[in-house]
This record gives sequence, C-alpha cells and structure tokens, in this order.
Amino acid sequence: MRKLIEIIKNIWKIEDLRNRLLTTLLFVLIYRFGSFVVLPGIDPTALTALRAQTAGGLMALLDMFSGGAFSNASIFALGIMPYISASIVIQLLTIAVPYFQKMQKEGESGRQKMNQITRYLTVAILLFQGPSYLVNLSVQMAQAGQMLEVGLNWFTISSTILLCAGSMFVMWLGERITDRGLGNGISFIILIGIIARFPAALIQEFSSRLNDAGGGLIVFLLEVVILLFVFAFAILLVQGTRRIPVQYAKRMVGNKQYGGVRQYIPLKVNSANVMPIIFAQAIMFIPIALAGFSNAEGASAFTRAFMNNDGFWYNFVFAILIIVFTYFYTAIIINPVQMAENLKLNNGFIPGVKPGKKTAEYIDTIMNRLTLPGSCLLAIIAILPAFARLFGVSMSFAQFFGGTSLLIMVGVILDTLQQIESHLLMRHYDGFFESGMRIKGRSGAMAY
Repeated sequence: MRKLIEIIKNIWKIEDLRNRLLTTLLFVLIYRFGSFVVLPGIDPTALTALRAQTAGGLMALLDMFSGGAFSNASIFALGIMPYISASIVIQLLTIAVPYFQKMQKEGESGRQKMNQITRYLTVAILLFQGPSYLVNLSVQMAQAGQMLEVGLNWFTISSTILLCAGSMFVMWLGERITDRGLGNGISFIILIGIIARFPAALIQEFSSRLNDAGGGLIVFLLEVVILLFVFAFAILLVQGTRRIPVQYAKRMVGNKQYGGVRQYIPLKVNSANVMPIIFAQAIMFIPIALAGFSNAEGASAFTRAFMNNDGFWYNFVFAILIIVFTYFYTAIIINPVQMAENLKLNNGFIPGVKPGKKTAEYIDTIMNRLTLPGSCLLAIIAILPAFARLFGVSMSFAQFFGGTSLLIMVGVILDTLQQIESHLLMRHYDGFFESGMRIKGRSGAMAY
C-alpha cells in the first residue's frame, strides 16, 4: 500500500504526466455524460425492448463497445464501432491493393492520408448504420406501445445527423486522448465502455448470491477468485511471445565498428488479438438474424441450436470459427517474406538459417506452430462466459470471464500502465516494481 501511495505521489509530481492524466479523465467524463443523452423525440421509458435485445449476441457486443449508449438510444449510440470497421477495411486493403501498400510505405505522410481515408469511410458507414439503427429502434419501441415514424422525414434526417455527429465526436475524443492523454485513445474509450458496466454487474451478482438459493457469500468469493485466475490467464495470452534471435553483421567505418549485436524478433502467441472473436461473433449472429425474420417457434432444430448461446453446438462451432479466423487474420497481418527481406536489407540474419527464402520459411513455420496453441487458448477464453453461465453466474457478470471484454481490458490496461511507467522511469523515478521488472504492453498492437 505504501508503494502504491508513493507511485501516485510521483505521478502527481511530474507535470506532463499529471496534465495527461487529468486530460484523459476530462475526456472520459465527457464521453460518459454523452452516453446518457437520449436522442430528441425518444421516450427513455420505452426502451425496455431495446435493452432486452442487447442482452446477448452481437447486439450485446455493440452495446458493450458503446458503454451502454446503444441500449440508451443515446447520441453516442453508434459509438466507435464504425471507425473500427473502417480501420479494419483499410488495414485489409493495405494487404490486397498496391495503392494502399505504397501509401503505407510513405511514412508519416502516408499514415496521415490513410487516416483521412479512414475518416471518410467512417462517415459513409455511419450514413448507412444511422437509418438502420433508427429502423431497429422503431421496431423495439413498437413492442412497448410507442410509435416511431421512420422514413424520409425530418426526424430520421435529424437523428441520423446527430448519430453521425456523435460517433465522429467520439472518434475525435479518442484522437485527443492519444495526442494529449494516456494510451491509445480509441482503445481507451472501448475500455471505459466495458469498465462502466462492471460495477453494476458485480453488485447484481453479489445480490443474487445472497439469496437463499444463490449459494451465499462463499460462492461469490469463489467466483471472484476464479475471475482473478482468468485475468492472469488472459495476461499470459496477451503477453506471450516467442523470441527469434537475429544477428547483425559487423562492419567497420573508419576506426569504429558497427553492428555485430544480437537482437530478437518477438512473435506473439496471439498476434490477431480479439479480431477472430469479433469475426466469429458476426458469423454466429446470422442464424439469429434469420430466425428474427421468421417464426421462431417454427424454426428448424438447426437454427434453434445456434440461437442458444449456452448450447454445445453454438460454442463448438464458435470455437472452430475462432481458430480458423485466427489463422486467417495472422496470415494477413504477418508477412514472413517481408520480414525476411527487411532482415536482408539491414544485414541481419537468423543464426543457422540462410537469408532470403529459407528465413521466410523458418519464420512461417514458427508462426504456424505458435498460432495453433494461441488460437486454441483464444477459443477457450471466448467460450468461458458460456461455462460461467452454466454454473449459475448472471449474464452481465459472466461477460467478464472471457471474450472480447476480458482481452480488451487486459491489453489496454497493460498498455496504459506501460506508458505511465515509461514517464516515471524517464524522470528517474521507480517503476511499479522494486525488483527491476517492467510492465510490457502489446508493442503498439490494436485493442480491437
């Protein structure tokens, strides 16, 4: 406890770090306040059906990323997801389209151009998602006896503009946090949305366990202990790396020797982060969406099996899809041929491996061996909430036992703590540990 107090005092002593911390808190408060500002013309009391719709499936993921703004019909209802979708599209285009590949190699100017294109694409996605959200909102409010006219009218146009402006403002907040605050702003906003739901879920689970049939305080404490072990397991998955030694050739320039040092290529066990889970959840949502357009009672046994999020077949196929998408996404973002060429251009080589094609094959082999256990562990984390619900854990609290919420929380928190520690060490203060250990983030990886 004394160590923690000392760290807080050191953080407050550093003016730059103090200003960054206060700026981050200010932007977070603005974001949380906007999450409760309901769209004009919407009765907040008629959103019961919408909140029930966001209790599970892909809608729950969208509501989680928006910090509950989606179920509140807020001006921030669409949240940061359109920007994330646009970023993923641009990232895929940099692999498949030569124009974007060339732009990526242009350095800072190319990065600014790609950011601008991402913003334009975000606006295009918002212009499509805004009316779609209003149509879904009208259907859900009709179940509560509230009529909402959606069409080519002033309400639809004004609400779409507000939703687009709200999402763009959230994106702007994320960029400001990155520039003037702590950590990656976009990832931090997602983190705040997840953490905002944790206290209510914890209190709900505590209350349910104190009931006569809940199991009592012992069961609740056991759940908390298991949750801590799951957090530790997620940290191991996020930070797990295989280091490939790289030797650089020596060269003499005048009387000075350059090179000859040994460095490492860190290959992550889970290079894809949470993207495979997001892709798999989107695919698994298709049977639920199809059943929504038909009679749920008359649906086939196949469709009903995939509508049960806690069922065996749903989680089995979900895990298989995660493994497949992990291999797919890892193959997209990691290019062994490019890595081998970069090593060759910098006079680097892997000891015992010939430069060029052999180096690329060696890196590809190691990456395939890492991806298999990484994808399996990722699949286990993704289906852990289903196991938690089977043991009587409430749905809101079970979300923190695995899935995207857990991985994003662990990754973003580690990145933020690493940045804080870097500021402390740069001013000759102690880090978070006295033994010389240093917090390691994800080396600039995205949280999504």
